[in-house]
Amino acid sequence: MNPYMTYPARIKDIIKQTDIDYTFVIEKIKEIEDVKCGQFLQVSIPRHGEVPISVSDYNDVGIELTIRKVGLVTDAIFEKKVGDDLHIRGPYGNYFDPEDYYGKDLVMITGGTGLAPVKYIVNYFHENLDKLNSFKLISGFKSSKDILFKDEFKKWEENLDICLTIDEPEEGWNLNTGFVTEYACDIQITDIDNMAVIMVGPPPMLRFTGKELLDLGIPEDQIWVSFERRMSCGIGKCGHCKIDNTYVCSDGPIFTYDKAVKLID
Repeated sequence: MNPYMTYPARIKDIIKQTDIDYTFVIEKIKEIEDVKCGQFLQVSIPRHGEVPISVSDYNDVGIELTIRKVGLVTDAIFEKKVGDDLHIRGPYGNYFDPEDYYGKDLVMITGGTGLAPVKYIVNYFHENLDKLNSFKLISGFKSSKDILFKDEFKKWEENLDICLTIDEPEEGWNLNTGFVTEYACDIQITDIDNMAVIMVGPPPMLRFTGKELLDLGIPEDQIWVSFERRMSCGIGKCGHCKIDNTYVCSDGPIFTYDKAVKLID
């Protein structure tokens, strides 16, 4: 079987999140069945190319891909309509297993589109909060116009501890302002050994927020980080994402902090 073979998946719905971020809901096809939170698919458009896209949510009938319009391939994706096909292969990479966090004090810290790869976990624990000791989501965006999943935030706030923040004050915005780093240092810790932290976002956010978490005494192996780095093939062959002996696409994209902090070149 050709590992680069793609399969057409019908677009079932398109949800506008921001002016440049749309969620494409594609059908769950038999060739792409076993999808997990934190993994990614390779999405291609003939004559335009291929791009790795994190899975933001999934269920028995569909897979959500939240995509930012930032280049040639994503421009072509945004021209698609409901009923059209996206060509996909995967899923690739490791994943977040909700059971790893059962009974823990889970803190999730996301920056910008970093919320998309972990949306499934937020939804899961919104429906299964009894499986955790506590849960807190700290999610930051550049501005109120950049906030993803606004309807979901309204639902999550019903029974989850949510800290939603934007970088700078805005007229009409009466919630939190400032970077997520400022709120990470205020995390309440009752049992350090029972802590678990998931961080997803741009590299500067991961670096500075990670430092705050370490200053709080949270062990590196209790912090999970997800990131993507120039991934291309998805199967550890092309070398675009290789750092030393680590292939981000196949060994990751999820690492504990003690491993992630070394993946700098």
